[in-house]
Amino acid sequence: MKCGFDKELLTAWLNDQLTGEERASVDTHVAGCEDCRRELENSRRIWGLMDDIPSPEPPAGTLVRFNAMLDTYKDSVAADERAPGVWRKLRQLFILQPGFAVAYSLLLIVAGLGLGHWLGGSGGTAAAGGADKQQLAALTTQVSEMRELMMKSLLQNPSASERIKGISYTSEITKVDKSVIEALLTTLNDDPNVNVRLMTLEALTHYASNPAVRAGLVESIGQQESPLVQAAMADVMLNLQEKNAIKPLRKLLQQKNLNALVRNKVEAAIARLI
Repeated sequence: MKCGFDKELLTAWLNDQLTGEERASVDTHVAGCEDCRRELENSRRIWGLMDDIPSPEPPAGTLVRFNAMLDTYKDSVAADERAPGVWRKLRQLFILQPGFAVAYSLLLIVAGLGLGHWLGGSGGTAAAGGADKQQLAALTTQVSEMRELMMKSLLQNPSASERIKGISYTSEITKVDKSVIEALLTTLNDDPNVNVRLMTLEALTHYASNPAVRAGLVESIGQQESPLVQAAMADVMLNLQEKNAIKPLRKLLQQKNLNALVRNKVEAAIARLI
């Protein structure tokens, strides 16, 4: 059954075109309306897909040039291991020069396609490929590290859409370490944009098997003020069957100005967690 809510407000919400009062009104409605919440989530996912950069066909020799670039970079780092300036300059380029970030994204895509092409064409030489496998593993690690750098840099971009793009890179990082988790938890707690926090929450749930992630999510409950995020946190804790969340959820109920719909959702979550 349709709720009759003005769907254009959902689009305006995604575009950050609402006043603080209007955004609060939408948050309140979506927190209690499953249909609108689902529509908002679907729209956000579609927008994320639209922002994806199309994958070009890699030109001949891409992998060779990419390997050469990596070798040059590793040599430069080895020559001065104590100088963090390289990473700092790259980080500044990502933050201050969006065009560089786009070009870097294209490089990662081309490198990934080149890897796939290389793997597909080298099946007949597997017996003599021990060294190639080691080189491939090293290259894969390098690409993953680049994506991690890209993610952390984009999370500090002034644009909410760029920060969301940075969060999407977590799905392409082969090994999520402590620094990545800390960056995501910081974003979940401190980012001024509700949409960014919701995307971050979703990304973190993919690593819920990590005790540090679970502990961070539980601790984050008391730091959320948006009704939409509060409702989403209650759903996540219920889905994870995280009983350690009962105490902070109960503390959330003590807030006198807590949204009524969020209160009902939190109470239901607590009842099912006990």
